Amino acid sequence: MGTKEHIKEAVETTEDYGTFNEIVLFNDDVNTFDHVIETLVDVCNHSYEQAEQCSILVHYKGKCTVKTGSYDDLKPRCTKLLQAGLSAEIV
Repeated sequence: MGTKEHIKEAVETTEDYGTFNEIVLFNDDVNTFDHVIETLVDVCNHSYEQAEQCSILVHYKGKCTVKTGSYDDLKPRCTKLLQAGLSAEIV
């Protein structure tokens, strides 16, 4: 019987997705869960469940990344979050 030998070659690839920034949402003592959830759905195009999970993370951890992307995409979104009374910044 012959023996077949298979050689697997590890190929390392790197892809350049460009520079991505993040909008980080911070906890506050002012806004309700409902307001935060509705704002994330409207501004960041989150599903209700995703927005709810983010609001819980923000409440218990103090902050949460709510959107990633290019700075040009995030800037108007962050501005809308701030206008809605939320505490957020682009990092």
